[in-house]
Amino acid sequence: MTSDVKEIFSGDSPPAPAALAAKVRTLAPSMTRSMQLVAEAVAGDPAGCAALTVTGLAERTGTSEATVVRTARLLGYPGYRDLRLALAGLAAHQDSGRAPAVTADIAVDDPIADVVAKLAYDEQQTLADTAAGLDTVQLGAAVAAASTARRIDVYGVGASSLVGQDLAQKLLRIGLIAHAHTDPHLAVTNAVQLRSGDVAIAITHSGSTGDVIEPLRVAFDRGATTIAITGRPDGPVTQYADHVLTTSTARESELRPAAMSSRTSQLLVVDCLFIGVAQRTYETAAPALAASYEALAHRHNPRTR
Repeated sequence: MTSDVKEIFSGDSPPAPAALAAKVRTLAPSMTRSMQLVAEAVAGDPAGCAALTVTGLAERTGTSEATVVRTARLLGYPGYRDLRLALAGLAAHQDSGRAPAVTADIAVDDPIADVVAKLAYDEQQTLADTAAGLDTVQLGAAVAAASTARRIDVYGVGASSLVGQDLAQKLLRIGLIAHAHTDPHLAVTNAVQLRSGDVAIAITHSGSTGDVIEPLRVAFDRGATTIAITGRPDGPVTQYADHVLTTSTARESELRPAAMSSRTSQLLVVDCLFIGVAQRTYETAAPALAASYEALAHRHNPRTR
Protein backbone atom coordinates (compact mmCIF):
# COMPACT_ATOMS: atom_id res chain seq x y z
CA MET A 1 0.00 0.00 0.00
CA THR A 2 1.26 3.49 -0.79
CA SER A 3 2.56 5.60 2.07
CA ASP A 4 0.91 8.74 0.70
CA VAL A 5 -1.06 10.12 3.60
CA LYS A 6 -3.92 11.39 1.46
CA GLU A 7 -4.58 7.97 0.03
CA ILE A 8 -4.53 6.32 3.42
CA PHE A 9 -7.08 8.72 4.85
CA SER A 10 -9.19 9.37 1.77
CA GLY A 11 -12.73 8.03 1.65
CA ASP A 12 -16.08 8.37 -0.05
CA SER A 13 -17.28 11.02 2.41
CA PRO A 14 -15.60 13.61 4.67
CA PRO A 15 -14.74 12.49 8.21
CA ALA A 16 -17.18 13.23 11.00
CA PRO A 17 -16.53 16.46 12.95
CA ALA A 18 -15.59 14.47 16.06
CA ALA A 19 -12.74 12.86 14.13
CA LEU A 20 -11.14 16.17 13.15
CA ALA A 21 -8.97 16.66 16.24
CA ALA A 22 -7.80 13.05 16.05
CA LYS A 23 -6.83 13.46 12.40
CA VAL A 24 -4.88 16.61 13.16
CA ARG A 25 -2.90 14.86 15.89
CA THR A 26 -2.23 11.85 13.64
CA LEU A 27 -1.29 13.71 10.48
CA ALA A 28 0.51 16.75 11.90
CA PRO A 29 3.97 15.11 11.98
CA SER A 30 3.79 14.50 8.23
CA MET A 31 2.64 18.04 7.34
CA THR A 32 4.72 20.99 6.27
CA ARG A 33 5.14 23.66 8.94
CA SER A 34 2.65 25.99 7.23
CA MET A 35 0.04 23.24 7.04
CA GLN A 36 0.64 22.41 10.70
CA LEU A 37 -0.18 26.03 11.57
CA VAL A 38 -3.55 25.71 9.81
CA ALA A 39 -4.29 22.31 11.34
CA GLU A 40 -3.40 23.47 14.85
CA ALA A 41 -5.60 26.53 14.46
CA VAL A 42 -8.72 24.65 13.37
CA ALA A 43 -8.27 21.98 16.04
CA GLY A 44 -7.58 24.52 18.79
CA ASP A 45 -10.38 26.96 17.96
CA PRO A 46 -13.01 25.28 15.78
CA ALA A 47 -15.67 27.90 16.52
CA GLY A 48 -13.43 30.84 15.69
CA CYS A 49 -12.08 29.26 12.51
CA ALA A 50 -15.55 28.20 11.35
CA ALA A 51 -16.44 31.89 11.15
CA LEU A 52 -13.50 32.68 8.87
CA THR A 53 -13.32 32.64 5.11
CA VAL A 54 -10.43 30.85 3.46
CA THR A 55 -8.70 34.23 3.17
CA GLY A 56 -9.36 35.01 6.84
CA LEU A 57 -7.91 31.69 8.02
CA ALA A 58 -4.87 32.17 5.81
CA GLU A 59 -4.29 35.62 7.35
CA ARG A 60 -4.83 34.33 10.88
CA THR A 61 -2.25 31.57 10.45
CA GLY A 62 0.20 33.58 8.34
CA THR A 63 -0.10 31.13 5.45
CA SER A 64 -1.72 31.21 2.02
CA GLU A 65 -5.19 30.33 0.73
CA ALA A 66 -3.65 27.44 -1.21
CA THR A 67 -2.14 26.07 2.01
CA VAL A 68 -5.51 26.24 3.76
CA VAL A 69 -7.18 24.34 0.93
CA ARG A 70 -4.41 21.73 0.81
CA THR A 71 -4.69 21.23 4.56
CA ALA A 72 -8.46 20.76 4.33
CA ARG A 73 -8.01 18.14 1.63
CA LEU A 74 -5.26 16.35 3.56
CA LEU A 75 -7.62 16.13 6.53
CA GLY A 76 -10.16 14.39 4.30
CA TYR A 77 -12.45 17.23 3.18
CA PRO A 78 -13.14 17.98 -0.52
CA GLY A 79 -12.61 21.70 0.08
CA TYR A 80 -12.51 24.46 2.64
CA ARG A 81 -16.30 24.84 2.70
CA ASP A 82 -16.64 21.25 3.91
CA LEU A 83 -13.99 21.84 6.57
CA ARG A 84 -15.88 24.92 7.83
CA LEU A 85 -19.05 22.86 8.21
CA ALA A 86 -17.13 20.25 10.19
CA LEU A 87 -15.62 22.95 12.40
CA ALA A 88 -19.06 24.35 13.14
CA GLY A 89 -20.28 20.87 14.05
CA LEU A 90 -17.25 20.25 16.26
CA ALA A 91 -17.75 23.59 18.02
CA ALA A 92 -21.40 22.78 18.70
CA HIS A 93 -20.43 19.37 20.05
CA GLN A 94 -17.85 20.90 22.38
CA ASP A 95 -20.31 23.54 23.62
CA SER A 96 -22.85 20.86 24.50
CA GLY A 97 -20.40 18.82 26.52
CA ARG A 98 -18.57 19.43 29.75
CA ALA A 99 -15.07 20.79 29.52
CA PRO A 100 -12.40 18.40 30.83
CA ALA A 101 -11.45 19.03 34.41
CA VAL A 102 -7.84 17.96 33.99
CA THR A 103 -5.07 17.99 31.45
CA ALA A 104 -2.65 15.20 30.66
CA ASP A 105 0.45 17.06 31.88
CA ILE A 106 1.90 15.26 34.91
CA ALA A 107 4.25 17.13 37.18
CA VAL A 108 6.91 15.55 39.35
CA ASP A 109 5.17 16.78 42.50
CA ASP A 110 1.61 15.83 41.50
CA PRO A 111 -0.36 13.95 44.19
CA ILE A 112 -1.03 10.35 43.19
CA ALA A 113 -4.76 11.06 42.96
CA ASP A 114 -4.05 13.71 40.31
CA VAL A 115 -1.78 11.28 38.45
CA VAL A 116 -4.60 8.74 38.31
CA ALA A 117 -7.09 11.34 37.07
CA LYS A 118 -4.74 12.73 34.44
CA LEU A 119 -3.72 9.34 33.10
CA ALA A 120 -7.33 8.19 32.96
CA TYR A 121 -8.35 11.30 31.04
CA ASP A 122 -5.41 11.06 28.64
CA GLU A 123 -5.98 7.37 27.90
CA GLN A 124 -9.68 7.98 27.32
CA GLN A 125 -8.74 10.68 24.82
CA THR A 126 -6.21 8.39 23.16
CA LEU A 127 -8.82 5.66 22.73
CA ALA A 128 -11.37 8.13 21.37
CA ASP A 129 -8.84 9.53 18.89
CA THR A 130 -7.83 6.07 17.72
CA ALA A 131 -11.43 4.96 17.25
CA ALA A 132 -12.26 8.14 15.34
CA GLY A 133 -9.29 7.81 13.01
CA LEU A 134 -9.35 4.05 12.44
CA ASP A 135 -10.14 3.18 8.82
CA THR A 136 -12.81 0.49 9.09
CA VAL A 137 -12.38 -0.48 5.43
CA GLN A 138 -8.72 -1.25 6.07
CA LEU A 139 -9.65 -3.00 9.31
CA GLY A 140 -12.22 -5.15 7.53
CA ALA A 141 -9.69 -6.16 4.89
CA ALA A 142 -7.16 -7.06 7.59
CA VAL A 143 -9.79 -9.13 9.44
CA ALA A 144 -10.69 -10.99 6.24
CA ALA A 145 -7.05 -11.83 5.53
CA ALA A 146 -6.31 -13.00 9.08
CA SER A 147 -9.49 -15.08 9.28
CA THR A 148 -8.39 -17.35 6.44
CA ALA A 149 -4.64 -17.24 6.99
CA ARG A 150 -2.63 -20.46 7.08
CA ARG A 151 -0.30 -18.75 9.52
CA ILE A 152 0.02 -15.33 11.16
CA ASP A 153 3.35 -13.78 12.18
CA VAL A 154 3.47 -10.67 14.37
CA TYR A 155 6.53 -8.40 14.65
CA GLY A 156 7.25 -5.79 17.31
CA VAL A 157 10.02 -4.64 19.62
CA GLY A 158 9.94 -2.90 22.99
CA ALA A 159 6.45 -1.97 24.17
CA SER A 160 5.06 -2.92 20.75
CA SER A 161 6.32 -6.47 21.26
CA LEU A 162 4.08 -6.80 24.33
CA VAL A 163 1.09 -5.78 22.22
CA GLY A 164 2.14 -8.28 19.55
CA GLN A 165 2.35 -11.07 22.09
CA ASP A 166 -1.11 -10.18 23.36
CA LEU A 167 -2.54 -10.44 19.85
CA ALA A 168 -0.81 -13.73 19.06
CA GLN A 169 -2.00 -15.27 22.33
CA LYS A 170 -5.60 -14.29 21.61
CA LEU A 171 -5.45 -15.70 18.08
CA LEU A 172 -3.97 -18.96 19.33
CA ARG A 173 -6.85 -19.39 21.77
CA ILE A 174 -9.40 -19.33 18.94
CA GLY A 175 -7.54 -21.97 16.98
CA LEU A 176 -5.38 -19.92 14.60
CA ILE A 177 -1.65 -20.51 14.09
CA ALA A 178 -0.09 -17.25 15.28
CA HIS A 179 3.36 -16.38 16.59
CA ALA A 180 4.82 -13.15 17.94
CA HIS A 181 8.48 -12.62 17.10
CA THR A 182 10.56 -10.25 19.22
CA ASP A 183 14.02 -11.39 18.14
CA PRO A 184 14.78 -9.54 14.87
CA HIS A 185 16.88 -12.38 13.47
CA LEU A 186 14.21 -15.00 14.14
CA ALA A 187 11.58 -12.64 12.77
CA VAL A 188 13.34 -12.44 9.41
CA THR A 189 14.07 -16.17 9.42
CA ASN A 190 10.38 -16.91 9.92
CA ALA A 191 9.28 -14.28 7.40
CA VAL A 192 11.28 -16.09 4.71
CA GLN A 193 8.97 -19.10 5.16
CA LEU A 194 5.78 -17.12 4.52
CA ARG A 195 3.88 -17.21 1.26
CA SER A 196 0.56 -16.26 -0.30
CA GLY A 197 -2.24 -17.11 2.14
CA ASP A 198 -0.15 -16.16 5.17
CA VAL A 199 -0.38 -12.89 7.10
CA ALA A 200 2.38 -10.76 8.61
CA ILE A 201 1.57 -7.97 11.08
CA ALA A 202 4.07 -5.25 12.01
CA ILE A 203 3.46 -3.09 15.09
CA THR A 204 5.53 0.09 15.31
CA HIS A 205 4.40 3.41 16.75
CA SER A 206 7.07 5.40 14.91
CA GLY A 207 6.61 3.53 11.63
CA SER A 208 10.37 3.51 11.20
CA THR A 209 11.66 0.70 13.45
CA GLY A 210 14.14 -1.22 11.30
CA ASP A 211 13.82 -4.48 13.23
CA VAL A 212 10.08 -4.48 12.46
CA ILE A 213 10.23 -3.16 8.91
CA GLU A 214 12.77 -5.75 7.72
CA PRO A 215 10.71 -8.90 8.43
CA LEU A 216 7.59 -7.20 7.05
CA ARG A 217 9.47 -6.39 3.84
CA VAL A 218 10.58 -10.01 3.53
CA ALA A 219 7.02 -11.24 4.13
CA PHE A 220 5.74 -8.74 1.54
CA ASP A 221 8.28 -9.95 -1.02
CA ARG A 222 7.27 -13.56 -0.32
CA GLY A 223 3.64 -12.83 -1.18
CA ALA A 224 2.12 -12.80 2.30
CA THR A 225 -0.62 -10.30 3.11
CA THR A 226 1.00 -7.60 5.22
CA ILE A 227 -0.56 -5.34 7.85
CA ALA A 228 1.02 -2.35 9.59
CA ILE A 229 -0.26 -1.00 12.89
CA THR A 230 1.40 2.38 13.28
CA GLY A 231 1.00 5.93 14.52
CA ARG A 232 2.72 7.31 11.43
CA PRO A 233 0.69 6.63 8.27
CA ASP A 234 3.50 8.13 6.19
CA GLY A 235 6.23 6.06 7.86
CA PRO A 236 8.56 3.69 5.99
CA VAL A 237 6.74 0.61 7.29
CA THR A 238 3.70 1.42 5.12
CA GLN A 239 5.76 0.84 1.96
CA TYR A 240 5.45 -2.89 2.63
CA ALA A 241 1.91 -2.93 4.04
CA ASP A 242 -1.14 -4.07 2.10
CA HIS A 243 -3.31 -2.67 4.89
CA VAL A 244 -2.53 0.16 7.32
CA LEU A 245 -4.26 0.52 10.70
CA THR A 246 -3.46 3.90 12.23
CA THR A 247 -3.18 4.48 15.96
CA SER A 248 -3.43 7.80 17.76
CA THR A 249 -0.23 9.77 18.18
CA ALA A 250 -0.90 10.76 21.76
CA ARG A 251 1.05 13.67 23.21
CA GLU A 252 4.19 12.61 25.06
CA SER A 253 5.60 14.13 28.22
CA GLU A 254 8.68 13.66 30.35
CA LEU A 255 6.88 11.19 32.62
CA ARG A 256 4.76 9.61 29.88
CA PRO A 257 6.95 8.50 26.98
CA ALA A 258 5.77 7.19 23.62
CA ALA A 259 6.01 3.62 24.88
CA MET A 260 3.13 4.35 27.25
CA SER A 261 1.00 6.58 25.07
CA SER A 262 1.21 4.32 22.02
CA ARG A 263 0.44 1.09 23.86
CA THR A 264 -3.12 2.10 24.74
CA SER A 265 -4.09 2.83 21.14
CA GLN A 266 -2.27 -0.26 19.84
CA LEU A 267 -4.18 -2.50 22.24
CA LEU A 268 -7.47 -1.07 21.03
CA VAL A 269 -6.56 -1.76 17.40
CA VAL A 270 -5.42 -5.34 18.02
CA ASP A 271 -8.56 -6.00 20.08
CA CYS A 272 -10.70 -4.75 17.19
CA LEU A 273 -8.73 -6.99 14.83
CA PHE A 274 -9.11 -9.99 17.13
CA ILE A 275 -12.85 -9.53 17.69
CA GLY A 276 -13.37 -9.17 13.95
CA VAL A 277 -11.52 -12.42 13.32
CA ALA A 278 -13.41 -14.21 16.10
CA GLN A 279 -16.72 -13.08 14.57
CA ARG A 280 -15.79 -14.34 11.11
CA THR A 281 -14.52 -17.68 12.42
CA TYR A 282 -17.11 -18.13 15.17
CA GLU A 283 -18.02 -21.72 14.27
CA THR A 284 -14.44 -22.84 14.99
CA ALA A 285 -13.38 -20.04 17.33
CA ALA A 286 -16.03 -20.67 20.00
CA PRO A 287 -15.16 -24.39 20.52
CA ALA A 288 -11.44 -23.59 20.46
CA LEU A 289 -11.86 -20.90 23.10
CA ALA A 290 -13.96 -23.20 25.26
CA ALA A 291 -11.33 -25.93 24.96
CA SER A 292 -8.57 -23.54 26.03
CA TYR A 293 -10.58 -22.48 29.08
CA GLU A 294 -11.17 -26.10 30.02
CA ALA A 295 -7.51 -27.01 29.58
CA LEU A 296 -6.45 -24.22 31.94
CA ALA A 297 -9.25 -24.54 34.48
CA HIS A 298 -7.27 -26.74 36.87
CA ARG A 299 -4.55 -24.09 37.12
CA HIS A 300 -7.08 -21.63 38.53
CA ASN A 301 -8.62 -24.20 40.88
CA PRO A 302 -6.27 -27.19 41.43
CA ARG A 303 -8.85 -29.04 43.53
CA THR A 304 -11.01 -29.58 40.44
CA ARG A 305 -8.48 -31.98 38.88
